[in-house]
Formats: sequence, structure tokens, C-alpha cells
Amino acid sequence: MINTKPFANLISLVLISACLGCKQRNIVKHGGEKDLISFKPVFGISYTEIARRSENGLSFNSAGYQLEPQWKMKFVSNDSASIYSPLKKRFINFPLTRGYDSIFNTARTWLKVKTMTKDSLILELLKAYADSVDTRGAKVYMTFYADNYTANVLHNNLSKCKTPGFKDTVYIKRLADSANKNIDKAFAARQPVELTSSSNRITIEKRCAEPSMLNNFDTSSEYMWPEFDITINKAYANFYYSFSILVDPKGNMHYGKPLTVFLEEDRKVNYIHLSKAVMESYLKFYLNVKPGSTLGIVHTSEIAVHVTGKRGG
Repeated sequence: MINTKPFANLISLVLISACLGCKQRNIVKHGGEKDLISFKPVFGISYTEIARRSENGLSFNSAGYQLEPQWKMKFVSNDSASIYSPLKKRFINFPLTRGYDSIFNTARTWLKVKTMTKDSLILELLKAYADSVDTRGAKVYMTFYADNYTANVLHNNLSKCKTPGFKDTVYIKRLADSANKNIDKAFAARQPVELTSSSNRITIEKRCAEPSMLNNFDTSSEYMWPEFDITINKAYANFYYSFSILVDPKGNMHYGKPLTVFLEEDRKVNYIHLSKAVMESYLKFYLNVKPGSTLGIVHTSEIAVHVTGKRGG
């Protein structure tokens, strides 16, 4: 009988070696702390984010969303980070959890360290899904400079560093040309549409996004989806309509779509007919419209209006 035990042992050894190789792949060791990054070399250094860009070097996407540098932070310890709150106007300590391969979590955000020195810091944003994190990254990179570096080398000239670059201008110009030729290609304006009333019969109130811990102080919804509450006194009837409007570079209004759900097609058709009539008869006559723009480039963008009509009064 042939003794197969040596062959079995050899196969087992190969499999074990392969598994160990897979386990250690892409794992980075830092300062002797196995598989965990240490922030000890930069404890107490205050960093300010000066740029946030996608992998292609742009800070804007096709929807008009701008990746803005917003964070100010410092690592207090390996399990605590201090992040500036623009709402409370002070630094707040957040727990910090370290993971494998330079990954960590703080302020409800998963990040991966790409570069870390006493002068600068580059972090990659990671996408999280429920209980899992996509370690491949969102391909969005946050660049920080140490406050000492900006004071002594850049001489506090942060505004120039934070300004979108030439590539962004070229990209927005291309998007604007397309949107101005075809309103269906409208995108969010960084300086959104402004509405004012030319009649005391109409009042306008813009909805504001409140910065909070829950949205990581992100108020981008104000320009990504501007919303206005409009009240018309002495209207022909009592009514309430919610719909979107596309505003072109000349300030002209074009009906977009109803912002409500319909179970019956007939009701939808009637709703569009009546709400469009409100836009044509009231809004176009009594509103002054300043079109939206991005990087100084005026372009077609979309807004939402919630119009209340009050008969009499």
C-alpha cells in the first residue's frame, strides 16, 4: 500500500502558506503595532483641510455637487480625535476606532490614511454599508495641512489653496454649455437661484438646512435642491401645489415635474395642468428670478417650490 501521508502533509502546508499570504496582503504595519496605524507621531498637531477632490482631480461631479474642504482636526490619542464644530465653534472630542490597513473611524466617518506627516495629511473617504466597510475606498481624498505649516510656509494663505482649480472651471463650463442647450441636463448651481417678490400679495421663504452632528455639518442640500415656500394671498382659490422649476440662464422658468405621488394617471395630469397654470399666471408675473451659477458661470438649474394659495385676505 502506498503511504499518502507525506503528500497530504505537503498539500496542507501549501494551503496554509497560501492562506497566510492572503491574510497579510495589503496589511500595513506602523511603528511596531501590528496591523494598526499609530497616530502617536502626530499627537496634538492641528490640521486644516485645504482640498477635497475625487480621483480625477475634480472637486465637482456631474450633478453639481462640490467636494468642499471642511474639516479641522487633531489626533488626541490612538482612540480619540478632536474635530472642530462650526455650529458650536469649538473642538469636540470623538472616539476613534482603528482597523486594519490604515483604516479608522471617527465622527461617524470611515477613513483611510494615505499619507501622514507632521506637515500634511491625506485621507481617503470610505463607503460604509450597514455593518460593513468597502475598503476599496470612495476615491475621494481629503488633503490637510498642519496649522504650523500654513502659518510659516503658506503664510495663512488658505483661501487660494481651497479655491477650485482650472480643471474644475473647464469641467463646469462644459456642463453649463450642455445644460443651457438642453434644460433636461440641468445641474445644481453652487450659487443657487434667488427668488424675490414684486408684489405684496406674494411672500417667499427659502428652506434652510441646519448643520448638525447628524449630517456632519453638511448643508449642501441648500444648493443641491433649493426649496422655496411661496404664499399667494388673494388667489383665485385655496390650493397647495409642490413642483419643480427649471430656471435657465436668462431667468426664465420652465415647468419641471410634480413633487407628489399619484396612484391615478388622471389625477397626475390634472395636477400638472393646474400647478403649471399657477406658475404661468402668478409666479412668472410676480417673481423676480436670478438664475443660478457655479464658479461665476450662469447655467440652467432646478429648484423646488411649494405654493400655497389663499383666497381672499
